[in-house]
Amino acid sequence: MSYSKELKVAQLAVQRASILTKKVFHEKAKGTLSKDDKSPVTIGDFGAQALIIAAIKKNFPDDQVVGEEEASSLRDDVKLRDQIWGLVDGTRLSDAEAEKVLGGPIESVEAMLDAIDAGNSAGGAKGRIWALDPIDGTKGFLRGGQYAVCLALMVDGDVKVGVLGCPNLPIDDAAPLDATSGVDQTDAEGKGVLFSAVYGQGATSRPLSVAGLAKGQSIHMKEVKDITQATFCESVEAGHSSHGDQHAIATKLNISKPSVRMDSQAKYGSIARGAGDIYLRLPVSATYQEKIWDHASGDLIVREAGGEVTDSLGKRLDFSIGRTLSANKGVVAAPKAVHSTVLEVVKEVLSKK
Repeated sequence: MSYSKELKVAQLAVQRASILTKKVFHEKAKGTLSKDDKSPVTIGDFGAQALIIAAIKKNFPDDQVVGEEEASSLRDDVKLRDQIWGLVDGTRLSDAEAEKVLGGPIESVEAMLDAIDAGNSAGGAKGRIWALDPIDGTKGFLRGGQYAVCLALMVDGDVKVGVLGCPNLPIDDAAPLDATSGVDQTDAEGKGVLFSAVYGQGATSRPLSVAGLAKGQSIHMKEVKDITQATFCESVEAGHSSHGDQHAIATKLNISKPSVRMDSQAKYGSIARGAGDIYLRLPVSATYQEKIWDHASGDLIVREAGGEVTDSLGKRLDFSIGRTLSANKGVVAAPKAVHSTVLEVVKEVLSKK
């Protein structure tokens, strides 16, 4: 299958949701709640999830969605619910044809809540299931760093379409990452990228737009001729990824540049277009399980850009089990030519723990 319709719907839906998140990004009060796992959720998370799931259900009514958020707290909090409705109802693409593809505006508050709650799929190895993170990197979103709107289609457990909206990344694919790339960011002119990939068809980037899709271009992992000069990315939060192990790995690889700490799957998009080289996300505990919505889009985009993505044992990421990557431990993403070298050092460091 070409998945051309799925790709277009996903791109436009992520683009429209990114417009909503940009509105919230500039607000001092973002309507933050704490979930059971103590992670934050904002009005932007709820609004973006509603817009994206509504577009999916309009175009593919039988498809399931694994979404990060659910609407029970909004049903009990009228003020917050109405605040989110104001955002959702007021967010449009300025291109009428693009809006027609998405199905136009959500009809009511109750329809918005139902759309959010439609992200309740358990996932699995059968059928068409979308993995959605409406704002990946919510802490980065709150502190003014990087974040991403993430959507991927899995068919019988394999990722076939992946899209990332990264409002605070530079449009220029050649702009290199540095130690400041994850902090004090804006979505000013020259910022905002839409990454996408279809299995077997390569990966692209294009500027985020407020209308239809802007012109895209192919992206590719950068050739790493000297691994000691590689740029490696890691999460900002020490609770998400083991900074100590990753520093030890970089030291053994004789990488002298400081790591680039960024929130969200913006790291996947950045290495896919050659702005960075290596992404490490190593487990902080034996029991921690990654969520599929945190990796599905980025995994496909990096692989379609010529990279390799595995866990810390060299196994492909398995999105077919449920809502988590329960069969995997950690993530190692790098250009194919050097992935085995990086993985060997990862195994060496982790084996000593």
